[in-house]
Amino acid sequence: MKRTDYISWDEYFMGIAMLSAERSKDNNTQVGACIVNRENKIVSVGYNGMPTGCSDDEMPWERSAESPLDTKYPFVCHAELNAILNCNIGNLSGCTLYVTLFPCNECAKAIIQSGIKRVVYYQNKYADSDAVKAACLLFSRCGVEFEEYVPSGKKIVLSV
Repeated sequence: MKRTDYISWDEYFMGIAMLSAERSKDNNTQVGACIVNRENKIVSVGYNGMPTGCSDDEMPWERSAESPLDTKYPFVCHAELNAILNCNIGNLSGCTLYVTLFPCNECAKAIIQSGIKRVVYYQNKYADSDAVKAACLLFSRCGVEFEEYVPSGKKIVLSV
């Protein structure tokens, strides 16, 4: 008889997104993303960080400073964009994006342009921001489904 207490696909892929977030060097917000095709195969992962070639030690990680150029915001690539750019297949049409934080409007545009049709997010702590409100409008008007991830409450136990 087969096991019945295994995790769902959503739990599995959100777990991969959460693990990817652990690669982020951001001292405030770590975000991870996992893109999955219709066959439940992972086609890409990403996390928020500096662009390839930029030394993490030489770039700013602050949230506020006198000049915006002394903050992380003009420089950090979001997890969603990194996952789209890291894609190991040519076409993301119809894929699902699992992400630990609801996408901003800039990432929403990249998600839509790439052909991703479903977004599953873990938290939406900036729901009242214009960037997230715009993302919701873009998703709704462009036919991208978005839903909050709801953990099953199962305790994940690894056995060897």
